[in-house]
Amino acid sequence: MIKESPLKDKVILAVDDEPDVLDTLADLLNMAYVVKITTYEEAVEYLRNFTVDIAILDIAGVKGFELLKLCVAMGKTTVMLTAHAFSVEDLKRSMEMGARAYVPKEKLSEIASFLEDVITFEHQPAWRRLFERLGSHFTASFGRNWQKDEKDFWDIVLSGKVEPREPFVVKRE
Repeated sequence: MIKESPLKDKVILAVDDEPDVLDTLADLLNMAYVVKITTYEEAVEYLRNFTVDIAILDIAGVKGFELLKLCVAMGKTTVMLTAHAFSVEDLKRSMEMGARAYVPKEKLSEIASFLEDVITFEHQPAWRRLFERLGSHFTASFGRNWQKDEKDFWDIVLSGKVEPREPFVVKRE
């Protein structure tokens, strides 16, 4: 028996300045209603007037961090999607600002399973699962010692000692 996706019939706002990425997201997330938007201004207007279950935001082309701030303030579950802004700094910033996941466009084909985790798991377990699934990709992209400069932060993140609320808050002992 095939289990039904928790994304079924969800409204997903996808904001990216690349129409082909939006088309791919719509194809990959065909169990949901995907609203495709290419500009920051249109995204703000949509968020103010309609309900969404998840927002997927490109970081670079559409003022993604500004949209993330708005989405979190509105209580929207938000996932960052990036190619050009794929960096340790933007990963950490996404977490600290309240994103529920940070997905490289290279892993776009797996977006449904990442979003299912975001919907299914609480905030911290979803991040831990993301690191389990993408840890080797992060290491290959950022280098073996990518967590070295912020070792305390990443050790706490991976240990699970975080506040169970958004935005992501690390409990320092």
